[in-house]
Amino acid sequence: MTFKYDKENLFKEFEVAKNKDIKLSKKESLEDKENDIHKNRIKFLREHIELKKEHPEYYEDLKINFDKLLVTYLTPSPRDTFYMQVFGRPYADVKAESEPQSVND
Repeated sequence: MTFKYDKENLFKEFEVAKNKDIKLSKKESLEDKENDIHKNRIKFLREHIELKKEHPEYYEDLKINFDKLLVTYLTPSPRDTFYMQVFGRPYADVKAESEPQSVND
């Protein structure tokens, strides 16, 4: 039986990398820490890009574009890049729009 990645395993590995990045941050809030340093997440993506080249069968049941994710994480603000790709606006704009403007919202 050949080893195969599934989304659950990848998400667990990614969470480990993310938590390492959070520990490196000197920011105050968890939200700021999550979006401050991406060193370990970038390493995670690079490792999976290489492993996928060497063993594509490990990933044949997944549709994850590690290359595109890496490009996003290499930008100055990956969160804004994700939001621009999905919503066409930076995170702050989407967040401000979702916050209640009055007691009735």
